[in-house]
Amino acid sequence: MTLPAIVLAAGLATRMKTSKLTLPWGETTVIGQVVATLRAGGADEVIVVTGGWRDSVEAALQGTGVRMVFNPRYADGEMAHSLQAGMRALPPGAAAFLLALGDQPQIRADTVRRVIAAFRGTGNPLVVPSFRKRRGHPWLAARPLWPELAGLEPPRTLRDFLNAHASEICYVDVSGDDILQDLDTPEDYRRLRG
Repeated sequence: MTLPAIVLAAGLATRMKTSKLTLPWGETTVIGQVVATLRAGGADEVIVVTGGWRDSVEAALQGTGVRMVFNPRYADGEMAHSLQAGMRALPPGAAAFLLALGDQPQIRADTVRRVIAAFRGTGNPLVVPSFRKRRGHPWLAARPLWPELAGLEPPRTLRDFLNAHASEICYVDVSGDDILQDLDTPEDYRRLRG
């Protein structure tokens, strides 16, 4: 049962004013760390959806074996369009996918493993990590939910999708708020990088 990850990396990073995904993070970059964590957590393949900073993100991931997909609608700011671009690249045998954000380098491989294990153990079509009752990333959606996600259009958002399925979600409680944090500003980057 193939279980790939889709990483949303198409944003314009307007508050950071630079290609935040290619900033240094440990031995790699922000986006490089996200990819490494997903692989360490058990994702069979990683699909990275690029947009605003396409050239620099693709250069940062050169030689890593990820599949790159470009979202031509990146400028509209709709995450659902990036997700849909990534979904079109999913391998035929995939039973589910993980949805991760490119600006969350601090997520833990253990969280990824636990989300995948919850899916494999329960068969629940929607698995979401949670910290103090707040949903975070990466979350997992199984094939039965894909048509709805593929048809999601504004004003409906991914949050609306999760809210509509709230009663069906299998929550995986985690001990840290890393699943909620992302890098939007230079201050976020300095704080999370430590």
